[in-house]
Amino acid sequence: MNNPWHLYFMASLYIIAGIMHFIKPKLYMRIMPRYLPNHKLLVYLSGFAEVLFGLALCFSSTKPFAIYGIITMLIVFLSVHFYMLSSEKASAGFPKWLLLLRIPLQFGLMYWAWWYLSN
Repeated sequence: MNNPWHLYFMASLYIIAGIMHFIKPKLYMRIMPRYLPNHKLLVYLSGFAEVLFGLALCFSSTKPFAIYGIITMLIVFLSVHFYMLSSEKASAGFPKWLLLLRIPLQFGLMYWAWWYLSN
């Protein structure tokens, strides 16, 4: 394998985040936008996707699939971040400044993944 350590670090972050969807699903269901159906299923599917993409990052043959999947997933997750800004209940107790900071962080994570397409 010809992947740098920081790619494996990114992969481990997604794997751990995905596993947390199964360990603490109520935490994630609490922040789901009301307009989305079947919150529990969506939480489990997104957790599965994070684990899958994290694992796929570790192999050269599946790395591009994982990168495009991660970027797409992060774009979709933006709706959750904006929803959390919409009300006190949706914010899950996080301060507004932290919720605002998460939006540019999403774009930074997208760039981090995109960077591995050419490297």
